[in-house]
Amino acid sequence: MTAPSDTYGPRADIVLPCLNEAGALPGVLAAVPRGWRAIVVDNGSTDGSAELARSLGATVVREPRRGFGAACQAGLLAAEAEFVCFCDCDGSLDPGLLPGFVSRVADGESDLLLGRRRPQGRGSWPLHARAGNAVLSRMLRRRTGLRLRDLGPMRAARRADLLALDLTDRRSGYPLQMVVRATDAGLRVTETDVPYLARTGKSKVTGTWRGTWQAVRDMRAVLAEPPVRTGATR
Repeated sequence: MTAPSDTYGPRADIVLPCLNEAGALPGVLAAVPRGWRAIVVDNGSTDGSAELARSLGATVVREPRRGFGAACQAGLLAAEAEFVCFCDCDGSLDPGLLPGFVSRVADGESDLLLGRRRPQGRGSWPLHARAGNAVLSRMLRRRTGLRLRDLGPMRAARRADLLALDLTDRRSGYPLQMVVRATDAGLRVTETDVPYLARTGKSKVTGTWRGTWQAVRDMRAVLAEPPVRTGATR
């Protein structure tokens, strides 16, 4: 991962949803840009992740309700910076790339910038996870017209815009609901390539075919929702 360097552009809070990621946390937190705040949202870890993250200087938020969306939303509510980023804390994505994301949002190039995952080496993105992502990308295109190739978890936006979307999903559909509601509100949603490494440990969501298709079912429910009027309209 990228070694942290002094950042001269806008700073941000980084939300890191966490469930038993003690093996990856040291490397992930070491890559957080200097001057940025890492918000580790502990979603019921039993491996000491929360205590480890706190000892490494992260802000730790406990979210007892299980679910990826529950953890992400808790982190968003705890954020205070103008810009908020999201990143998995399993070692598969590099937080050191996020200053570039935030600069592009601050410069008006995008309102919600997603990282399109580009696998680096064997095992970094299993076939079943890619298949599920491809299905969702096609469904998203039919629903919104957006031609995204990935619904990756690395992303950046203004905190005020995200709060105005009034996101309600608390499971696997949260990332997709963010994109759908942002598009419905007229926000500019774009993507940029990022390297995607093999994660540390086993995935809690898409580590198996069953987990992948459960996530797909959660996201299909999001796509079936009628457009929601939010305060984020451009």
